[in-house]
Amino acid sequence: MRPPVPLAIDDPVLVNAVLVRVPAGFPSPAQDSFDDGRIDLNEVLIRDVTSTYLFRVTGDSMEGIGIYHGDEVLVDRSLTPKHGSVVIAVLDGDFTIKTLHVSPEKVVLHPENPAYPDVEVPSCTELVIWGVVVYGIRHVHSSRAR
Repeated sequence: MRPPVPLAIDDPVLVNAVLVRVPAGFPSPAQDSFDDGRIDLNEVLIRDVTSTYLFRVTGDSMEGIGIYHGDEVLVDRSLTPKHGSVVIAVLDGDFTIKTLHVSPEKVVLHPENPAYPDVEVPSCTELVIWGVVVYGIRHVHSSRAR
């Protein structure tokens, strides 16, 4: 397993900012929009650059919460995982993305797809909660190059 490398952010990632609400249900009457210039995605998405990593998701075990095969997730290692956090875990040396369920009796890595069983973590198993997923990035344009 190759160790992850923190994001290298030397320059701002500037995008045009048009701040307006976009209804995803029924269209609503026109809203005032305004151009707020440019925003730096680093400032919006990354709290601590030294502890932020980008992972590409493979598989479909997290589709129930909108994380799909091929998506990227931003992971912050400086956050403390808690019950209900979506985490990157290392279980017996392998990375996985799951929802963390913690109770006094047990720790469970819960997939968000009913086709997969919960992973109950026995006390003798090597489990490291590697980081907390803070953002998901989905590609929606079908002709993207990988």
